[in-house]
Amino acid sequence: MISVVGVFASRTDADLAVSKLLSAGLNRDQINLLTPGSEPDKVAAVPVEDMEERGVGEALGGVIGGTMGAVSGWSLGAAVASLFIPGVGPIVAVGAAAAAIFAAGGAVGGALVGEALEDTSSKGIPHDELFVYEDALRHGRTVLIVLADSEGQRIMVQEIITASGAEILDSARENWWLCLRDIEEEEYVRAGHDFKGCESSFRCGFEAAQHSFARGKSYTQVVTELKKRYPDQYGEDSFRDGFERGKDHHDRALEKHLQPQ
Repeated sequence: MISVVGVFASRTDADLAVSKLLSAGLNRDQINLLTPGSEPDKVAAVPVEDMEERGVGEALGGVIGGTMGAVSGWSLGAAVASLFIPGVGPIVAVGAAAAAIFAAGGAVGGALVGEALEDTSSKGIPHDELFVYEDALRHGRTVLIVLADSEGQRIMVQEIITASGAEILDSARENWWLCLRDIEEEEYVRAGHDFKGCESSFRCGFEAAQHSFARGKSYTQVVTELKKRYPDQYGEDSFRDGFERGKDHHDRALEKHLQPQ
């Protein structure tokens, strides 16, 4: 499957895009949506003990199966999970793949998200962009994720969601960094470093700290994985500095939205 992701300023625009996609012949199970809110009535959570004893896949299936419902007309018959995401707040995930991304994250703060993605039908979704989805949701935006089954369908989907007002994933990721860049530059320069000369490496480390495998862990704890993913950058001081700042950024987000209200 080929994923196409669009970030919408409003839920209304996202719903309109979904209607167009269905009219164009896509199946409901190809369409996944993440939106701020807490419908259905209760926010679901998976006990950490269940994750450890039964495994992510089984526990996750219980959450999705237990929160089936309809958020809007187009989602009738789709899996709908209402979840609380630490660092984000309550969200509604429509579609089994969308629910799978955050069901584990809602229970254990993202530590098992990577495993959940391998253990469920969410394969094909760019899970390394999880932090971009979270940032969009945190700011009241809606994320639409479509799994196309061919290159031709991918092009069609991209055209539909762009025409419907979506910001594409690469653009959303760039804007996420632009919103943080000035503060990070100021702090780095204050510490006596040349930010402009090593921004690429610093940003790479900052983003690395947002991934599920690194959350809540120190650089030393994940250095083996970092070496695999970033062989050319992981040993640079600027990468490690960025990682530490990125970890602080994620920790601050968790403090803001740590518990369901």
